[in-house]
Amino acid sequence: MFPTNLTAVLTGASRSQLRRWNSTGLLVPELATKPRLLYSFRDVVALRTVVRLRSETSLQKVRKAFARMPTLDLTEHPSKYGFGTDGNTIVVADNDGNTIDLVANPGQYHILSLADIFESFRTNRGDTVVDFLHPREHLEIRAGRMGGWPTIAATRIPYDTIADLLSDGEVSLDEVNHFYPGVDADSAADALDFHMAVRSVA
Repeated sequence: MFPTNLTAVLTGASRSQLRRWNSTGLLVPELATKPRLLYSFRDVVALRTVVRLRSETSLQKVRKAFARMPTLDLTEHPSKYGFGTDGNTIVVADNDGNTIDLVANPGQYHILSLADIFESFRTNRGDTVVDFLHPREHLEIRAGRMGGWPTIAATRIPYDTIADLLSDGEVSLDEVNHFYPGVDADSAADALDFHMAVRSVA
């Protein structure tokens, strides 16, 4: 389960956007909406898609595209599809590889693969969205590891476990490997830096 502050950092959506997109039905979390929003791994991938599309076209077109999907029998979770835009329209690739125009304006399209969605990009506000699979050099996200929760690279150690160890100042970066032998000072620094970015989301 991904809380809103971590979801915001991993997707580039602000907390207010997440609340608004939930209330308007653009993307409602699979897991929970009350007492707080909790997102699944699939939700986070779909939200990155929304933000990436939004960086190249209007939110109105994104809303129209997502709203039309059920009428075209595209009923799986949005994270299952590849989307693309030329700025004027949005297309989706179905499971058979067919592209379907969702906004009804023909043109040249670039289908966004998951690799495109996962790489770092800039939002329409000019903010940089972190690389999804490596939100920091020594951190990684794998869908099959810890439910997609960010971990120290090549380990199952959650980033926030290391950040919590360092947060009171009693353990230094160089001492973390005494507690977690697979975690070096650079990895610990990245965990703390990412933790601070997540905590700074208002």
